[in-house]
Amino acid sequence: MPLLSAEHIVFYLFCLITLVLITYYLCFFARLAFYTPKQKRESQQHAVSVIICARNEEENLARNIPGIIFQKYDSTKQIVIVNDNSTDDSFYVLHELNNTFKSLTIVDLGQEPKLISGKKFPLSVGIREAQHEVLLLTDADCVPASEFWLEKMQAGFNDGIDIVLGYGAYQKLPGFLNKIIRFETFHTALQYLSYSLAGKTYMGVGRNLSYKKSIFLKNKGFASINHLPGGDDDLFINKVATKKNTAIVIDHEAHTVSKPKTTWKSWKEQKRRHYSTSKYYKPDHKFLLGAYSFSHFSFYFLAIATAIMYNWEIVEGIFLVKSILQQIIFSKVMKKLNEADLIKWLFFMDVWMVFYYIYYSPMLWKKEVRTW
Repeated sequence: MPLLSAEHIVFYLFCLITLVLITYYLCFFARLAFYTPKQKRESQQHAVSVIICARNEEENLARNIPGIIFQKYDSTKQIVIVNDNSTDDSFYVLHELNNTFKSLTIVDLGQEPKLISGKKFPLSVGIREAQHEVLLLTDADCVPASEFWLEKMQAGFNDGIDIVLGYGAYQKLPGFLNKIIRFETFHTALQYLSYSLAGKTYMGVGRNLSYKKSIFLKNKGFASINHLPGGDDDLFINKVATKKNTAIVIDHEAHTVSKPKTTWKSWKEQKRRHYSTSKYYKPDHKFLLGAYSFSHFSFYFLAIATAIMYNWEIVEGIFLVKSILQQIIFSKVMKKLNEADLIKWLFFMDVWMVFYYIYYSPMLWKKEVRTW
């Protein structure tokens, strides 16, 4: 039997990679694109504890906390703010807010814990102070997209549901960097929300995440990951999520909105912190994410190689089918996540992601950053 030529090997690899991508589009991402939440027969409003950890966030606290205080919610809510060793005027801002609105539970931390870095200790303290079973987490630099954020997020809880994943968007600002940050945020959400619908929940984002206090206590909180600098959102969810105990809420009114980084350097540092924990995901989650990223990364290189070495007309046809399918599915998800203005940038951003993988993949092996 004659050996395959290099041209045929490249062509078959191109077909295989394309097939893998299409499988992800149809078997995972299409779930989110065509997702419609089930209508509840009975609506229930749970008592909710909103928890926010802040360090040197005086401006964000003054700007964003009123948006949480004035949520329209008929049931009981508690707002817990953990001021973690701030050296700015956060203490005075928080207590002035509490003097005005009389609605905050403020915890001032004045000592750094030993051997526990990042946000896990202040968040654990906040959860300990929570009076209610349903916890809703966000950050000081986030503001709810609407006055119904709390109501919409808690509505995700149903019988057997312990975790509700939300979407944390970034402000739409002028400039190329803003579009890149928002596309990368969308692309991450496309994966973790789609995989959750497929029973493969692997992470949540602390900007907009809800779970029950009982599941936190049952799993001894962050005890198993206290030695790691991050993981208070993704690694904890990676550990406790099952096929049936997680729901998603993607209603536009249930989003939170954060101020994005404005320099490449600050965004790179943010992404470094995020990527430092993904190496600790469960093996099947790492395989699922890795296979998609590798296929996404390889597609354009193999397309060019196949066009040169084999037949450009065949490549054009395969490329067209893949691109149309991707455009349909991604566009529907962008509309669901209120990122429709990025649709016209989809092809360019998809190509840009190749360079993103090259630039950021080494961070998976670098030493973790032991800060917030």
